[in-house]
Amino acid sequence: MHQEITEEQFARDTLERYSGSEIGAFQSNLLLTNFPRYVEHFAKERGVPVIEGSMFKVAHSPKDEISFLDFKIGSPAAALVVDLCSFLPIKASLLLGMCAGLRRRYVVGEYLVPVAGIRDEGTSNFYFPPEVPALANFLMQKAVTEVMEREKALYHIGITFTTNMRFWEFNDEFVSRLKATKAQALDMECATLFTASYKRKFTLGALLLISDLPLNRNGLKTKQRSEFIYEHFMKDHVDKGIEIIKHARTMQSRHIKGAYHRNIGIPPLQN
Repeated sequence: MHQEITEEQFARDTLERYSGSEIGAFQSNLLLTNFPRYVEHFAKERGVPVIEGSMFKVAHSPKDEISFLDFKIGSPAAALVVDLCSFLPIKASLLLGMCAGLRRRYVVGEYLVPVAGIRDEGTSNFYFPPEVPALANFLMQKAVTEVMEREKALYHIGITFTTNMRFWEFNDEFVSRLKATKAQALDMECATLFTASYKRKFTLGALLLISDLPLNRNGLKTKQRSEFIYEHFMKDHVDKGIEIIKHARTMQSRHIKGAYHRNIGIPPLQN
């Protein structure tokens, strides 16, 4: 008789398959992204290999105690990566993503710190009823803003509208509904990540790079503009992510409120 597999073992086996990496290689801090070039840049600067499985691409830096994982695009993939990684002893995690800026004053290359996500993607409904808000982890977003202030970086704070519709820019009905929400940005993962991480007690925040201004047809992210984004902003985005993770760990060591107790070494209360 084969012993029935546990959820934890299944998650670990799946993560190894999808990432191509052994579980033991994962570090105690996790950077997440949708962009394989971010992982490749991180690996090249640190002289570590990039490992690729059937779905994810990952690089591990023991010196920084950081693993950097590209989970691809969309809310189902975002939910999956949280579900799998929540069974690892990860203390802090941060999404380095890109978003569409929805304000006229925004400029490509500026940052947005999302405090919440509008749950328009559908996937988050598998975790909580629709009335439960999708909020970023408080400690992580506090770490984000403190690092941004310390480095005098230009950033905005707001709500991001998370959708599963990628090709929406010419859909007038969708654009009208988007404008009615008063969201500051649009993305495809944040609300799912925030909801899944809340369910899994997984300390996770986000720092988004404004990569396009699609409400202005001249602000669409074309192939050429996408390359411009990588060349001019990727390094700074990654560097800030590393600093934020390290700052978050310092905050956790001081037991600053906001992280889950299991992430800062406090045992759960006994019933």
